[in-house]
Amino acid sequence: MAVLDLQEQEQLDTLKAWWKDNGTWMLGVVLVVVVAMGGWRGWQYYQNKQATEAATLYQQFVEQLASNDAKRVNDAAAAVMDKYASTPYAPRAALIAAQVNELGKDPLRAKSQLQWVIEHSSEEGLKSVASLRMASMLLDEKDYAGALKLLDAKHATSFDALYADMKGDVLAGQGRAAEARATYQLAYDKLDAKSAYRNLVQMKMDALGATK
Repeated sequence: MAVLDLQEQEQLDTLKAWWKDNGTWMLGVVLVVVVAMGGWRGWQYYQNKQATEAATLYQQFVEQLASNDAKRVNDAAAAVMDKYASTPYAPRAALIAAQVNELGKDPLRAKSQLQWVIEHSSEEGLKSVASLRMASMLLDEKDYAGALKLLDAKHATSFDALYADMKGDVLAGQGRAAEARATYQLAYDKLDAKSAYRNLVQMKMDALGATK
């Protein structure tokens, strides 16, 4: 038994020596793992919680649309944009609110919301829609340079025809008929042959004396 006690004591001494040399490192590794797992679980909870709360707030925003009260719509949109900017709900609320303000003759607020989408949305399609609408507003204001800058920027390829058509409008507004015709032709060629929108582009080319 004494021999066994001696062996146990030697093993204990060996363990103590190893722990003295490696214990701090081991504790560090364990701590990192625990924090990482806790952080991951916390992030998942945060993401799910964020999505649920954002969806609820977005639903409240949608309900405000029926009020026809621009202030209430803008306040509801701002709440989603401020609190849940990283969620898909925020740029959608901004786009819809911008439409409300555009129709309500508040172009400055509408452009501010569109710019927010351009700068904050992670979805190329939404950014493309916002840029296209912003370009349309700038065209109405005869800010041709500003509109062209937006239309020449990178956008989703599915919007090529719409961007080309809008660019044709801007060029036509500047009196650059030949360039406008060429750009309308590009839009026409990119549109589906059965698209009714194609007929509108054709009418624009015809108005400039262009042929198919």
